[in-house]
Amino acid sequence: MTADTLKTTRVLELYQDFLSGKLINKQQAAEQYHVNVRSIQRDIDSIRDFLSEQCAKEGIVRKIEYDKKENGYRLVTQEIEQLSKGEVLALCKILLESRAFTKEQVEKQLQIILNLCVSQKEKSDIEWFISNELFHYHDPAHATVDSDNLWMVAQAIRNQSVLEIEYQKLKDRQIVKRMVEPVGLMFSEYYFYLMAVITDHSTREAFHKKNDPYPTIYRLDRMHSIKETGEKFSVPYKDRFKEGEYKNRTQFMFGGEPQKISFNYYGPSVEAVLDKFPMAKVVDEKEGVCSIEAEVFGTGVKMWLLSQGSKVKVTAPEILVQEMKQEIERMNGQY
Repeated sequence: MTADTLKTTRVLELYQDFLSGKLINKQQAAEQYHVNVRSIQRDIDSIRDFLSEQCAKEGIVRKIEYDKKENGYRLVTQEIEQLSKGEVLALCKILLESRAFTKEQVEKQLQIILNLCVSQKEKSDIEWFISNELFHYHDPAHATVDSDNLWMVAQAIRNQSVLEIEYQKLKDRQIVKRMVEPVGLMFSEYYFYLMAVITDHSTREAFHKKNDPYPTIYRLDRMHSIKETGEKFSVPYKDRFKEGEYKNRTQFMFGGEPQKISFNYYGPSVEAVLDKFPMAKVVDEKEGVCSIEAEVFGTGVKMWLLSQGSKVKVTAPEILVQEMKQEIERMNGQY
């Protein structure tokens, strides 16, 4: 037999032993097959790679794990819970509603989800439910985010790598270059956002609030280029940016400072308000009017409050009350 044939036979026999429930000791296996221990380790790694690929196809997790007590490797099998037809349909609907991607991208993503998660019969049923929405789907007006850039940013956050970005500002469309420390990645209302700290102090001082301690918000679709610089930064775990906490307090991804607000809600569905403000609570309710307190971050909350028309009345803080009055006067002047 050739060396390649011997290796293939050895790997298959080891795989069969694992399936039979046998414990594999590397040293004993090396002696049995007249190879060194490193060769047996590579064989085990090859079997692990194969099992990982099979997991997605079969829905069963099989892993080669080391048993320290028995000083050997054994196959551990675990069935994974599958998504139900209703859950897959819900994911498809959410993807369509996000409007984060082009129609071509959405069609590809939907097919991948359906092929991996449901049978052909169930796939046909779900396709029937989403076909009309997909047919009338229009590409978003904003540029779509390159998935490779999205992953690069995610890895830079995890590895604490400084990025150089070229970014088109919203107001004057000017393209600026920034060196940033990426700390968070978020999605909200059609867009992906990078939360990052500008490294250049002189640039930060030019902002509306000098030396703002909070990360700057960048829309990924307005980035013309993203490069890794090779530089690293360090943030202690206790001081890390908490995306979930930030999202619970932020509306429409507008920056600003944290604040506590109070308002009366006169509308029919207070549940919708509490869904919009996860950190909110109803402190009083009289004659169908709910008094609500909420912790928020940034100025986006004003946009939401104004969108509710006469269904809300801001009661605190006073500065927000005055800003609401001034904005309503400006709106009235346009009619």
